[in-house]
Amino acid sequence: MEYSTFGRHIALDTWGVDFDLLNHAEKLKQYLVEAAEACGATVLSVQAKQFEPQGATVLVLLSESHLSIHTYPEKGFAALDCYTCGEQVDPEIAIQYLVDILKPTKIYSRKLIRGSGDIEVSTPHFKNHATPNSHPASNKKQAAKK
Repeated sequence: MEYSTFGRHIALDTWGVDFDLLNHAEKLKQYLVEAAEACGATVLSVQAKQFEPQGATVLVLLSESHLSIHTYPEKGFAALDCYTCGEQVDPEIAIQYLVDILKPTKIYSRKLIRGSGDIEVSTPHFKNHATPNSHPASNKKQAAKK
C-alpha cells in the first residue's frame, strides 16, 4: 500500500472561553476524543495534564496524526491544533466540533496544506455559536431526556 504525503493542518486561537471549561482536563479529553471521532479519525492514545493553579493540555494521538488543546483559563484562551494526513479525515470537522463546545467570542485560524510541495496557507472560517446549549454535548444530553 502506498500512502499519500498530503495533509491538512489547522491552528486555531480562541479567546473569550469560559474559565471552568478550560480548566477541566478530563472534560476536555472527552471532547477532543469526540471531535476526533466526529471527523472519522482513529484515536490511538490520549494524554491529559491538569496544571496548578489552572490550565490544561490534552493531546490525542491519531493514526492520521494529532489533535491538541492548550488552555490558559485565566485569560479565556485556548490554542487548538489538528493535523491529519491523507484525504479521508478532515481536521476542520474536528475543530468545528470543538468551537461549538468552547463557544469563544473571538477566533483566529490558519490552515496549512502540507506534503504536496510548497506549504499553502489559508484562513478557514468556523461558525461560532456562542450561545447556551449549542454544542454537541448539550444536544446529546437534551436528546437523551426526550
